[in-house]
Amino acid sequence: MLPTLNGRIQSRIFFLATIGSFWTFVMASILPATINIPHGPSVSVGYGDRLQDGFAALLWVAILGVGWECVYHFVMQWRWEKDWPTFFGFITFLNEGIVVYLLADNGKLPGFVGRGADFGIVPFWFFWPLFIVVWMAVWVWVNGPMRVFNIHWRFFGGRLI
Repeated sequence: MLPTLNGRIQSRIFFLATIGSFWTFVMASILPATINIPHGPSVSVGYGDRLQDGFAALLWVAILGVGWECVYHFVMQWRWEKDWPTFFGFITFLNEGIVVYLLADNGKLPGFVGRGADFGIVPFWFFWPLFIVVWMAVWVWVNGPMRVFNIHWRFFGGRLI
């Protein structure tokens, strides 16, 4: 059996909450976050603000990801085997990351620490390394070791509960 829509949503939320939280904490702790103000000094972002931005990004990836799963499910209905090739699942980080970053950077998503009206809210060089590491950690786990440790996951439609 292929992972069902319900199973993919459960898996997304669970693995973002566990693996994603761990790697968000690690990356937000080590990434420097400075903002270059046009025609002004650089502003350093504090540790608490980095954690808040990191976990806000993780939360919005999970929330908007439920919508993305519905879109992916709709598109998959035209595929013969009603499933994505693994590469398609991998490159979905591009559209998901771009949407979350643009919405967050333009102040459309609550939870991010505001930095001012003259420049973006979320530093580019903070968001993208954090997002890519978290995405890769979750994607590698789901497509690798998790299938070894939980052989029946795929046969239960991807459901964890």
